[in-house]
Amino acid sequence: MSDLISIVVVDDHPLFREGVVSTLQESGIFDVVAQAGTMDDAITAAEKHLPDLLLLDVSMPGGGIETAREITRQVPIVKIIMLTVSEHEDDVQEALRAQARGYVLKGVASSELISILKDIHNGDSYISPNLAANLLKRSSDKKSRESAVEDFDLNDRERQILEKLAIGMSNREIADDIYLSEKTVKHYMTNIMHKLHVSNRVQAAIKAYEMSKQGRSR
Repeated sequence: MSDLISIVVVDDHPLFREGVVSTLQESGIFDVVAQAGTMDDAITAAEKHLPDLLLLDVSMPGGGIETAREITRQVPIVKIIMLTVSEHEDDVQEALRAQARGYVLKGVASSELISILKDIHNGDSYISPNLAANLLKRSSDKKSRESAVEDFDLNDRERQILEKLAIGMSNREIADDIYLSEKTVKHYMTNIMHKLHVSNRVQAAIKAYEMSKQGRSR
């Protein structure tokens, strides 16, 4: 059991929550240590079990984003992932500000959800690609074009990997696509994030989108 990834699942719809729990348990990778349907119960479960991961719905009693803020404040070791139907850009932004490590839409396939959760547990961040593109477009539109995008001294391989990251590919998918090991891709990603002055994959994808957009405008 110690090798399993501990997780708390929070959603106020029991039928959906039980389906997610069943999927995670059957994977043989996760140990669902608690379930909850409200803000108070989610915070209690996080404090009691100190899970590796905690899945939250945005639209739940007490508010999923406010719950994320409170858990981050009280139990910062827990990695929070929003699993929701909400595609509102404000919700995505507020979730990221609340230190959520992932923002996943409920239409995701079971196998993809498992892969995303494993990646987040291993230190990655995730946001559904179409939401990331909309969010980046919005933030980019707010900025004046007073300065050109920096080159950041990326080499050809780093630019190739960054382009694939920007369309939502995971490290594993990038590795398979360009015939490298996943470990090598992770090393490249660490170097890319350092050069771009960002701290996670979501921010790197945002930077990639801005670079490609302004590059096309030249």
